[in-house]
Amino acid sequence: MNGTPYVLEFNARMGDPETQVVLPLLKNDLIDVLEAVIEHRLDQLPVEWHPDATVCVVMASGGYPGAYQQGMVLSGLPPATISSDSSVVFHAGTTQKGNEIVTAGGRVLGVLGRGQTLLEAQGEAYRVVRTISFEGCHFRTDIAQRALTT
Repeated sequence: MNGTPYVLEFNARMGDPETQVVLPLLKNDLIDVLEAVIEHRLDQLPVEWHPDATVCVVMASGGYPGAYQQGMVLSGLPPATISSDSSVVFHAGTTQKGNEIVTAGGRVLGVLGRGQTLLEAQGEAYRVVRTISFEGCHFRTDIAQRALTT
């Protein structure tokens, strides 16, 4: 980010893919930024961003955005104890059932890839997506493609 503000979407919420793709690039502690907003002193806080690129691919349940399946067992999830600078898996529509993670919503996961370039970030996101599976899973295969071809 070059310091120029851009509007992504007016209704981006903390759990949305639009936010999941931006916040990992924030160098500041998010709490410090939010406190500065509340205290009307954001103009005094230098907000800094990593220069990397990120891509977030949503893995959805069969039938989504209409009626979707629930209770499908997820396999291939990276262990939560592994920290990676190149990828993050955000759980959105999942729940734990015994020792298994199962689908519990339409948007099941947001898989974020990070890289020095948009092409690297896209490649990392889809590399992780290919390791995860569940019955009825679907996802777009063109995320970031338009930006790469313009």
